[in-house]
This record gives sequence, C-alpha cells and structure tokens, in this order.
Amino acid sequence: MDERAALALLEGELDPVGDDAAVVDDLVVTTDMLHERTDFPSGTSRYTAGWRSVGASLSDIAAMGATATAAVAAYAAPEFLADELLAFVRGARDVCERVDGEYVGGDLDGHEEFTVATTAIGRTDDPVPRSGARPGDAVCVTGTLGRSAAALELFRRGEREDDADARERANELFRFEPRIAAGRALAPHATAMMDSSDGLARSLHQLAEASDCGFAIDAADVPIDDAVRSLSESEAEALERATTFGEDFELVATVPETSLEAVREAVDVPLSRIGTVVEPADGITLDGEALADRGYTHGEA
Repeated sequence: MDERAALALLEGELDPVGDDAAVVDDLVVTTDMLHERTDFPSGTSRYTAGWRSVGASLSDIAAMGATATAAVAAYAAPEFLADELLAFVRGARDVCERVDGEYVGGDLDGHEEFTVATTAIGRTDDPVPRSGARPGDAVCVTGTLGRSAAALELFRRGEREDDADARERANELFRFEPRIAAGRALAPHATAMMDSSDGLARSLHQLAEASDCGFAIDAADVPIDDAVRSLSESEAEALERATTFGEDFELVATVPETSLEAVREAVDVPLSRIGTVVEPADGITLDGEALADRGYTHGEA
C-alpha cells in the first residue's frame, strides 16, 4: 500500500482528511517525515537537510494561506556529530526566519538511518482548501518548476565525478523558499490551493478530485526552471521533469479570472497562469492531450 492508498483508507476514520494541513479554529498544523534514503541524496549537507525538512512543513502552511508561527523537528541519526547537528539546526532556524517564523527546538533520537520528523504551525482565519476550484477559474503556479529534478541530477554528478561545484549547486537548488508570503497574498482570491510537492501533474489530479473539476493546461505557459532546462537533452524532457518530478514546493492555485491581475500585483514572486479550470467531464489535459496522474508518492514501487 502506497501513501495515497493509505490516505484513502484513513478518510473513513478521520474527518477532515485531504488538505495540506489541519485547521483547528485559527490554528494550522502539519507534520512531515523525511529519510536519508529517499529524501536526502548523497551530498546533501546537514544545513540543507535542516532547511529542506522544516521548509517542507512550512510549505504546507503556505498552501493553506496561513502565516508561519513556529516549527519543531525530531532529529534521528546513527550518531550525533557536533558539526552535523549544529548545521541542521542552523538550516532549520534560517528557513523559519526567512518566512518570519521561529524554530523552537524539537527532539533527538538514535536511529539506523538519518531521519527527520517536522511539525509546523501557522494561523489564519480563512484557510484555502483544495476543494473550491470552479470552471472558468485561472490555474496559476508560483515561481518555477524543476529545481529539485535539476538538483538530483547535480547530486548524482557530484557523486559520480567527485565534483564539489556540482554538489554545492545542488544544495542551493534544494534550499527552496516556502511561499508563505505568496500564499497570504493569494488567500483572499484563491478558490483552491495546494503545494506542488508531489509534482504539478499529480497536484492537478488531487485538486481535480477535491474540487470535482478538470483542467486544461498549456505546456508553453508552464514555468520551467533554467537549471532543469540546462540539464535536459530536450525541451520535452525539461517539461516532463518540471511537471512530474515534484519536490519543488511551489503553490498551485485557482483564481477567478477577474482577480488575476490583482493577485499578480500582490504576490512577491513570479506567478504564471498555466491554464483554466474546466468541467470534470473534460478531464485534465496538457495541450489537449490527457495528462497522466504521475508524480512523487511515498511507498510507490
């Protein structure tokens, strides 16, 4: 059973299930777990691991349109090395400070594999769910897609060729900025929103399921990061990586057409309109062709 099947199983036991974070009154709470084997390629610094693991939870807070309040992390490793532990905490602290949140500690444990469990909290009086997209809304994405795909390629190059520059660039690409400010700017207008941690294609399928709609996406408007373009053999390969690899932690949102310009002016990062919400019978398409439900899934063989 993979992560998505497990979540479907739990929908009958927990209510509500399905958004990027849970909301209790005005408190937004989310938790994540990352493992060295699946989430931190060889060459990932502990500073980057601290930044990325806490950033993943902060991204869920952003997807709800909330402010970031604080985060904690449980750090487990075969042994505690001073330089690694301090680097991890500094990365966690710096990503929190980047979004005006606070890193307030956590827990330590011994474990055979480097593993991190993080929890972030935020606040909002008006959270944005995944379930409000309406036909005619514009589909928008913050920033660019494909950074993590490019980072993985560079991590592999760094290991294969013992290339320190490739490892350094990979770590830079892996340290994304959680879109807290963009989420807050989108929140008054967005009808549905989530982050792109599972990839654009899979995110669109998840939004479509929650909102009972379809999407017509234009490939030429997908914001492909220059780093993944430079490491791809063709534009088609770059597009494939940008839409299906995932782990970019950008926001995917639907916005009424009449609000699009106001949103663009309010958001502090580039915002690309990549398509339109359509009727559910029209499905999910990329340039008129069916867009497969492909992306990152924990536990997928």
